[in-house]
Amino acid sequence: MTIVRILDLFAGGENNASFKKNLKNVLGFRPGNIPLYKAALTHRSVRETADENNERLEYLGDAILSAIVADFLFKKYPYREEGFLTEMRSKMVNRVKLNEIALKMGIKKITYYNKFDNSLKVSQIFGNTLEAVVGAIYLDKDFDKTRKWVLKAIILPHLFMDDLENLEINHKNKLYGWANKNGKNLEFETLDERMEGGRRLFTIGAVVDGNLLAEGKAYNKKDASQIAAAIAIDKLGLIKIETGSDESAGGSA
Repeated sequence: MTIVRILDLFAGGENNASFKKNLKNVLGFRPGNIPLYKAALTHRSVRETADENNERLEYLGDAILSAIVADFLFKKYPYREEGFLTEMRSKMVNRVKLNEIALKMGIKKITYYNKFDNSLKVSQIFGNTLEAVVGAIYLDKDFDKTRKWVLKAIILPHLFMDDLENLEINHKNKLYGWANKNGKNLEFETLDERMEGGRRLFTIGAVVDGNLLAEGKAYNKKDASQIAAAIAIDKLGLIKIETGSDESAGGSA
């Protein structure tokens, strides 16, 4: 059976009943706007036009998910600084982590993509699809219902804060990679050093082509520079890049 025929069945009533059932099993609730979820679960490898694949919904869902995670972290850690919150958010919503969660949730089983393209089977497109689903839920329901769903279905069962706090992510290497790729000069400079509470507090700046992009504070230079790099990555919009890109496999950046 051809891909076009499969999608024709997918779009028509012949497959609607099973689609609704599978979607409800994955999401945990009865969806309303079915065509919206079909678009969210359709990769551009089988539908190229923007109104039929999930790229627009991925864009929306990325922003909604980021806002929900930011709100969650802001309330959970009322006394932690911006750098810590930014780093935690990057650990929670990076491409690899979201792809891992999507696979555990069963998103891959209901995603429509070119299954004959072997590169897609090992790509990160399912994390992108999860973001698109978040966008669909937001449009189908509302922000508050989406927030509750993200907490119940994504954050609480899959994102363990104690483990993430101890997870080491080398943001400096990531930022250096970006700088090398784009011909930028990146340096980490000590901007300030002072005693605070009996300990030496360092302020390190991430400087790109002579301009201060971000700064981080910590009780050792290594942590301060990592925080500065994490904030810089966030400002540059690189937060979804974790261990590589699936652009060559047909995923979106």
